[in-house]
Amino acid sequence: MGIVIKQSFKNTIIIYLSFLVGGINTIIFYPRFLESEYYGIVTFVLSASNLIMPLTAFGIQYTVVKFFSSYQDKVQKDRFLTLALGLPFIIALPIGYFWDYFHNWIMQSVTAENKNVEQYTFYIYSIAVSCAFFEIFYSWAKVHLQTVFGNILKEFWNRAVVMILLIAVFTQTITRPQFIEFLAIAYVLRSLIMMGYAFSIYMPSFSFKLPDNFKEIIRYSLYIILAGSAGAILLDIDKVMIPGRETFETAAYYTVAVFIGTFIEAPSRAMNQILQPLTSKTLNEKNDKEVAVLYKKSSINLLVIGGLFFLLVNCGVHELFKLMPEKGYAGGELVVLLISLAKLYTMILGNNGAIISNSKFYRITLPIGVGMAIMVYLLNRWLFTIYGTDGLALATLITIFSFNTFKLFYVRAKFEIVPFTQKSWLMMSIITGLFLAFYFWNFSFDVINETTSILMNLLVKCAIIFIIYVVLIIRLQISDELTSMYNQFIGSNR
Repeated sequence: MGIVIKQSFKNTIIIYLSFLVGGINTIIFYPRFLESEYYGIVTFVLSASNLIMPLTAFGIQYTVVKFFSSYQDKVQKDRFLTLALGLPFIIALPIGYFWDYFHNWIMQSVTAENKNVEQYTFYIYSIAVSCAFFEIFYSWAKVHLQTVFGNILKEFWNRAVVMILLIAVFTQTITRPQFIEFLAIAYVLRSLIMMGYAFSIYMPSFSFKLPDNFKEIIRYSLYIILAGSAGAILLDIDKVMIPGRETFETAAYYTVAVFIGTFIEAPSRAMNQILQPLTSKTLNEKNDKEVAVLYKKSSINLLVIGGLFFLLVNCGVHELFKLMPEKGYAGGELVVLLISLAKLYTMILGNNGAIISNSKFYRITLPIGVGMAIMVYLLNRWLFTIYGTDGLALATLITIFSFNTFKLFYVRAKFEIVPFTQKSWLMMSIITGLFLAFYFWNFSFDVINETTSILMNLLVKCAIIFIIYVVLIIRLQISDELTSMYNQFIGSNR
């Protein structure tokens, strides 16, 4: 776990710095500089592009991770990487050629009051293609265990660009429509930078000859492309569905709540950047013992870090929403709780998904992905009508809980391993106890003004939770890796 912890630590810092910038954008700049209507349009464009991206990428970003480490000679590697760059064009070019039909379908799916999105639909395509090739080149770097630079581009780049563009809108340097145009250009530029970095790590000798396991590659890609498309539906279908029934403002309010709830998954995203290629390598080497070790250690480490941020987010969200400029953003506490619960449960399972998708049992990802997509779509339609945006978050939680539980038992049945230890149950008890102690309780400060009182309550409560949590984790030695890092840090400062 040494390289995992080292690169995960760097990636976690990058991701949380990115989330800090994203939080400033989401909570402060977007509502004040762009207004909720245009924010809703940006959300719709990005979410729609996320739905198309897996189809455009042809699942190659996962295929690179699975197969690259299995090749022993450079000739086969070069043939494979050449194929990896060529296959996405098979999908991307026809989609672009027939984009007018996709444009018409998009416009039919939104309400009359949301027709102002019409001028932005081509950006959906350009962002989707750019993201597809970015993910492929990022996987190119991952298989060489170089994840940090790509993670900066993946997590920090877009949020930093958004901050710069929002400031430009505020200073009237650019208009709101130009904001979306420049954002799309930034996605294209990011892909070109990632391409240059990937080639600097490994430049193949391009060959039009196919690798020996060409049929296996195509078979795997077809499964993953369908599973990936279904997975994208789970993540973004709710934001795309809202403009079909409500205004773009409602989409903006929901997006803010989802962003806050998603904040806790940053360690998982950081650790998975390096866990995916390592899991693939151990499976290709048939090292079952190491697979089990990675499974357990990734689970407990993600539970410890994710649990802390779950508590900080949910125990402070009431105060956070009071700082929002528009009343429409308030009342999203339940969405935050439901989304963060879904994310925390996913984190508890560690590298479960990487084990399945990189093993010989990868075909199960297709029915899982399709089942999740169908379930979340049907639940969204039903629960949105009854509970509004709270219903969308509940649909996400039910779907993720159901299928993650299935994946948990599937890995147990096929590999005879589980991610949990006695420390896992102790950790869950700590998280539950602190949540019940602090979620319903706030400080009351009689200070200069209401905003100062809100900030003081938020900071004091989070500080108390953090201190209690860290002391318990270290004293009980929940995580060997985190305890070792703590001891090294303390020892070097004594």
